[in-house]
Amino acid sequence: MHLIRLLVSGIDWINEWVGRGTAWLMLALVLVAFVVVVLRYVFALGWVWMQESFVWLHGAVFMLGAGYTLLHNGHVRVDIFYRTASPRFKAWVDIFGTLFLLAPMTLVVLYYSEGFVMRSWGRLEGSSEAGGLPGLFLLKTVIPIFCVLMLLQGLSLLGRSVLVLCGDQRYAPPEDNSEAF
Repeated sequence: MHLIRLLVSGIDWINEWVGRGTAWLMLALVLVAFVVVVLRYVFALGWVWMQESFVWLHGAVFMLGAGYTLLHNGHVRVDIFYRTASPRFKAWVDIFGTLFLLAPMTLVVLYYSEGFVMRSWGRLEGSSEAGGLPGLFLLKTVIPIFCVLMLLQGLSLLGRSVLVLCGDQRYAPPEDNSEAF
């Protein structure tokens, strides 16, 4: 059990660190969006590379922040029973969801993104737009990074669930006190 606790805390630390770093990308995203809007509507100026940087930052924020969001139980759930269920029931649901939904889908994305990313790196692919950003291969690299971070956090979620099933309630998901609609 000690090894599982170490694994969980190590993975959680990685996604916490990546998530906090990604939060700084949000500041860049907001600043770029502000500049694009001001230049476009006040000065009638615009550059493709600047508009692309907004879209690329947006994609990077969502992909890099996904593991952090899973760590903090922030992903959208469509559930009827989970919110009010016991920690043991939640642990079983999390095990099932990780093994049969999260891991297979993430592994499929990882598998199919490999060739996509490798071809992009082979050409040092840039934007297809004239005046666009030159490093599209870097953005595409975020796809397998997203997969690895999600798989790691899924492994952490499995570890937490096993610990809960073994009686360690410190790893139980937090209670949801929000009101149902």
